Amino acid sequence: MCAVAANAASGLMLPAFSAVLRPWIPHAIFALLVLAFLRVEPAGVARRLTRPGLIVLAAGWIVAAVPFAAGLIAHAFHLETISPAMMLALFIVTAAPPVMSAPAFAFLMGLDGALSLTVMVACVLATPLTAPLVAGLLLETALRLEPFRLAANLAGLLAGSIAIAWLIHHIAGAARIEAAKTEIDGLNVLLLFAFIIAAMDGVAARFLSDPFFILAVTALTFAVSFTQTAITYLGLRRIGRADAFTVALAAGNRNMGLMVAAMGGVVPDFTWLYFALGQLPTYTLPMILKPLAGRMATVDNG
Repeated sequence: MCAVAANAASGLMLPAFSAVLRPWIPHAIFALLVLAFLRVEPAGVARRLTRPGLIVLAAGWIVAAVPFAAGLIAHAFHLETISPAMMLALFIVTAAPPVMSAPAFAFLMGLDGALSLTVMVACVLATPLTAPLVAGLLLETALRLEPFRLAANLAGLLAGSIAIAWLIHHIAGAARIEAAKTEIDGLNVLLLFAFIIAAMDGVAARFLSDPFFILAVTALTFAVSFTQTAITYLGLRRIGRADAFTVALAAGNRNMGLMVAAMGGVVPDFTWLYFALGQLPTYTLPMILKPLAGRMATVDNG
């Protein structure tokens, strides 16, 4: 967790490489998806699927209820007219599924990694259906990509990465993959490092010219992430505090890169800036909230 958080911060310090790596973001996202699906443990998913109602509730909340509610609130304030780029940023940070590292964060925080994994997989599989629907109903002219094309791109990314992960798993076998988990995790960190450097394209230069604007957008990304986390926990706490916190952590940390990759990496400047700076709360909030997660688990077990 510390290595990934360091990656998020160090990405700002290597602006010379950002422009070179930016066109490779869709490829990096695809590779990260392959590695994530390669580490999926079917037994953990199967165990949690014995309570499918909880998984459906959690996934529906994350990829449908939250983006619809956020979009309706934004429309009430006419955000689509004031700033279409900001509306698009709101879309990618609420309609995206949880980050693929959410189960690892949950495990490191003493929460149920199997629940986080199952919810994450359910959200990822649902996103090609829910994201275009949310986009078509709420974004209007803020989104330059047709909903059908967005669905096709998302489905292609996910189906391709799942297929390659399955092929590697079939050829190498579960035992060899388990033995190589340290190497896989190391490759994952390296890919994340390259991805974050690419995502930070233009951020350092903008910071030098307008530091207060960058600080304001950074604060906004933390506020949105924390708000999604808090509202999800409060809305689902009846399922149990530890489980609700596990789902809330997933809801607050979204795989915005998947949405950007599905758009071909072409988004308005503000949307890109939000996506780039949004990596900071994604990989630092789990560390900040870790003591609170420990308390949740203690209360449930007590």
